[in-house]
Amino acid sequence: MAGTIAGRTASDTPGLDIAEEKAWQNFLDAALRLYATMNRSLVDEHGLTLNDVRLLDLLAKSATGSARMGDLAEALLSLPSRVTRQIHRLEVQKLVVRGASPDDGRGVLASITPEGREALTTAMQTYGAGVRAHFLARLSRPQVVAMGENCRRISAGLTAGGQTAKLGRV
Repeated sequence: MAGTIAGRTASDTPGLDIAEEKAWQNFLDAALRLYATMNRSLVDEHGLTLNDVRLLDLLAKSATGSARMGDLAEALLSLPSRVTRQIHRLEVQKLVVRGASPDDGRGVLASITPEGREALTTAMQTYGAGVRAHFLARLSRPQVVAMGENCRRISAGLTAGGQTAKLGRV
């Protein structure tokens, strides 16, 4: 039930005032809608999820075009088993291949294929257009800069102290 928090009107969420709850709900709603919109357009146009594009982009930007499965899971904030299934799907599409790590025979590397690079190039056109249409076009340049900085601060705070690792295990 609403009360007061140090002179502010409490919301229905314990520990948050009305403005804080509204800001959080607006952020969460926008983030989930944006993710769903971007994901839908990438799947419809390219048969790739937003996470597929992120994974392919990580591989393409790596020095060797490959990465250890565990490192991909960590970078994508995902469970290793989910990344394994994702890699399997992308292998079926001939966008990635798996192989033993030359440095550690027990390690498994995922590598982007030429077909994967081609698919990523076309998907990134849709991705960039989606970011522009659904995110950037709604904000002024100063708002974009402020949003970027605020999200960087939030991410840095969650990364410090091992919070990212805990989130990846959800």
